[in-house]
Amino acid sequence: MGILPLLDELQTIARNGLAYTTNPYDRERYEHLLELVSRYYGAALDLPPREVRLRLSDELGYITPKVGAEAAVFDAEGRILLVLRADDELWCLPCGWVGPNESPAAAAIREAREETGLDVHPLQLVDVFTRIPGVDDTVHTLISVVYLCTIVGGALRGSHESLDVQYWLIDDVPVWHSQHRRYARAAHACWLARQSSP
Repeated sequence: MGILPLLDELQTIARNGLAYTTNPYDRERYEHLLELVSRYYGAALDLPPREVRLRLSDELGYITPKVGAEAAVFDAEGRILLVLRADDELWCLPCGWVGPNESPAAAAIREAREETGLDVHPLQLVDVFTRIPGVDDTVHTLISVVYLCTIVGGALRGSHESLDVQYWLIDDVPVWHSQHRRYARAAHACWLARQSSP
């Protein structure tokens, strides 16, 4: 097991323990475990341990994986709509975190509108993917919910989160954001299946 998956598991144990324990001795143990995790996260990510601890303390309740939503949109030629991210300069499907009081489908619609200017409607669930800490740039376990979508309005444009927005043939994309080539291929298979159905 790598250091990031180990730290993710330990911080989950510590934070869940702090959320539910009533025993003062256990609380001390969980606090100490969280301090150790913060120190090693800080070393692994080049962040001050105090900043890591504050970030870990922000979430309330039982600790679960992060949930993201992706919108897969194709043109008539089977090219997929991608966004060139401003943060890492890699191509990805329009995507983002699912917010409070929001379904994954609603998040995919919102992210597509914010990042591309297009209004989309989910046609079908492509798949649910899991990224484990330490794979690419992932620090926490991440669940990605990918939807095949169709355009119902809007106009194609970029946003402050992107450097470019355009359609690509999947095999022509020069650099992919973590796991998004996999998501695109799965979505393309769904798109092809729908094209061939009567």
